[in-house]
Amino acid sequence: MRKLGSPHLHLKSVGSTNERASELAAAGAPHGTLVSADHQSSGRGRQGRDWIAPAGSSLLISLLLRDPPELLPLTAAVAVAEVCGPAARIKWPNDILLPSAGEAPAKVAGILCESRPQENWAVVGIGLNAALDLELLPSDLRAGAATLGLRSDERWPLIQQLLGAFEQSLALPAEAILAQWRERDALLGKEISWTTAEMPQSGTATGVNASGALTVRLPDGSEIELNAGEVHLTAAAD
Repeated sequence: MRKLGSPHLHLKSVGSTNERASELAAAGAPHGTLVSADHQSSGRGRQGRDWIAPAGSSLLISLLLRDPPELLPLTAAVAVAEVCGPAARIKWPNDILLPSAGEAPAKVAGILCESRPQENWAVVGIGLNAALDLELLPSDLRAGAATLGLRSDERWPLIQQLLGAFEQSLALPAEAILAQWRERDALLGKEISWTTAEMPQSGTATGVNASGALTVRLPDGSEIELNAGEVHLTAAAD
């Protein structure tokens, strides 16, 4: 299969690398097409949030994958965690965390997978705080953010490292991806909360199943699956 990262479109500034990659996909761009940017004016995270990153501070990329694997979000998370180091943990469904000076781990990267199943392609957006100066973030975001502490010009070798890790992850069977993901599970055994139909819920995270859903043990001892949405650690801020 064609290697990831070719062709590569780099932009000084763009609204959203995911949007640009999706446009290229719709126009017939090949598997492995990479869009990167120094700055995003409308970068998106999950739940419609903005992704805030000063220009030149973060690795901002989107990859086009044709024939994407079923466990694409988990596969991407394993690859990103690999380049973030052995201490990196994955918070279901899409955050990469590093230890911090505070009580809770801090977010160093986020992943946004957007798929078009009817057209058999997906775009994987990755925002990674490679060279972020945390002092430049708004005060309300600073405590929950982490950085790799690199120089801005070190982002480019990091892209190549990440592409290599992603290619290795894509070559693994689902069982191996699940095993690697579980080794970095930030929520396992933790009390979490989430909202369903505007009603708060809580339980204990018990891992991910074969389909990539988060399994949760409820206070009454029963177990449920969460296939989408956002969860929060209840014992400490996340």
